[in-house]
Amino acid sequence: MEIDYLIIGQGLAGSLLAWELSQRQKKVYIIDNGKENASQVAAGLINPVTGMRFVKSTDVDRLLPIAINYYHQLSLYFQRTLYIEKPMLRILRSNKEILTCQKRIQQAEYAPYLSEPIPSSPSINAPLGLIKQKKTGYLLTKALLTELKRYFISINAYEINDIKYNEIELSPKLSWKGIYPKQIIFCEGHHASNNPWFSWLPFQPVKGEIITATATQKIPQHILNYGHWFIPLDGYQFRTGATFDRDKLDTQITMDAKETLLSSLKQVYPGLTLERINNQQAGIRPTTQDKQPFIGNHPIHPKLVIFNGFGAKGSLQIPWYSKRLADNLLNKRPIPQACDILRYTHLYPN
Repeated sequence: MEIDYLIIGQGLAGSLLAWELSQRQKKVYIIDNGKENASQVAAGLINPVTGMRFVKSTDVDRLLPIAINYYHQLSLYFQRTLYIEKPMLRILRSNKEILTCQKRIQQAEYAPYLSEPIPSSPSINAPLGLIKQKKTGYLLTKALLTELKRYFISINAYEINDIKYNEIELSPKLSWKGIYPKQIIFCEGHHASNNPWFSWLPFQPVKGEIITATATQKIPQHILNYGHWFIPLDGYQFRTGATFDRDKLDTQITMDAKETLLSSLKQVYPGLTLERINNQQAGIRPTTQDKQPFIGNHPIHPKLVIFNGFGAKGSLQIPWYSKRLADNLLNKRPIPQACDILRYTHLYPN
């Protein structure tokens, strides 16, 4: 079978890139191991302003409109809501944060994203007050990946398989088990650190755990940011996360993470009581040393391509970067320098 692109991995990166290429009339084929991946575990949170210094995410003014429109179009196509826009309340935790926040509010470029500080609400423990963040929300990542999987199955472009790197033949013609692609694109998440062609890239994977739970009472219908985050899913059900562990890179859930998340939540929502914990999940984010994605052709084998390294900001970044990589593959337009893996060719083992 001859195709245009063989895509390895059906997380958010592989799925949206495959969708973008298929919408441009290219024949794609996805190989996925069928196991739960980090994208399915992720909360899909989009938050344009982050950190103790209230800094806008890199290129957010460009990335956010593309992401929102992308998810809107996918929602229309699949006839179901896939992105939820909700305001976020962020707890101010120090006088320094208050001063920084007040400074940001005066800056015109932050006006679309931040409102004036407000007093604490009765249900939230925030003695120094809150600030309302705008243009926030979350992607229903698992639902989107399920719809895209069904779509690619329907066009005979999806296969569950554990790909072995030694089964990929580079010459005389690029191939894998009777499939002959023009290029292979690796969208493997943290597994790329074991990829013989791309393991030299400086990944810094991070394990994160989240909890889905049901409260006994109705919960506030806004996202809350307090170091961790709280996302209402309906009137009673919510998700909270995420922990941050660079050392134990596995997908086993832990009691420590559970206690950390529930204790943190109890401090900010002291009146919240749980009916049950529905689920606890762990995933490994494919974060990178310089916090920029890894995109581009292998320096020696240009038919091998990587599209990876989006970390915790995949929901925001992947739609725009999918378009940029498609532009590069189809029209030879340059990949943005900040994410092009050529920035790390000095690390490539000769």
